[in-house]
Amino acid sequence: MGMIERLFGVVFGNNRNVLRDTVEVFRENAETAAARVAVVQGQAMDQYRQEFRAPAKGGFDRFMDGVNRLPRPALALGTLGLFVSAMVAPLWFAQRMQGIALVPEPLWWLLGVIVSFYFGARNQVKTQEFQTSIVNTIKHVPQVVENIEMIGKLRADAVGVAGVESDARLAAQALRSDENPALQAWWSAR
Repeated sequence: MGMIERLFGVVFGNNRNVLRDTVEVFRENAETAAARVAVVQGQAMDQYRQEFRAPAKGGFDRFMDGVNRLPRPALALGTLGLFVSAMVAPLWFAQRMQGIALVPEPLWWLLGVIVSFYFGARNQVKTQEFQTSIVNTIKHVPQVVENIEMIGKLRADAVGVAGVESDARLAAQALRSDENPALQAWWSAR
């Protein structure tokens, strides 16, 4: 027993594992590698968090963000409200429209410019994105046309798909009737 105990003491003694230490020279310890990967990923996430942290907004900034979101819904809901008021109270609506008729033309132009700039910038961005998507789609047209032609040639009702003109043996087999025992048994059973 003393010999085995000394042998195990040499291999596993002093809180060491000689086998494990030897194997780790040739192969990385999976647990240690996973711990290192977790640390690296955590550090990367911390760096991203620091990089992309939104600056703290004050009360004025939050108020202005809310004000910037008001014009589109206000114009849309106001226009719908005008239609409803024209149906519900036509005289009240007619009086208001007479007041609008007194607005001078330069003021209408100014309102048009303001609304155009406000909505036009967004419209221009969306139009440019749409045009870019059209260009990207058009790039694929030749490949799509080629694919459609290839698929058309594979149709079973296309002319010459089952042509046997080039293969004499195949042409002879196509003309010869095959004997099908299962089909003959079925015909005789009927």
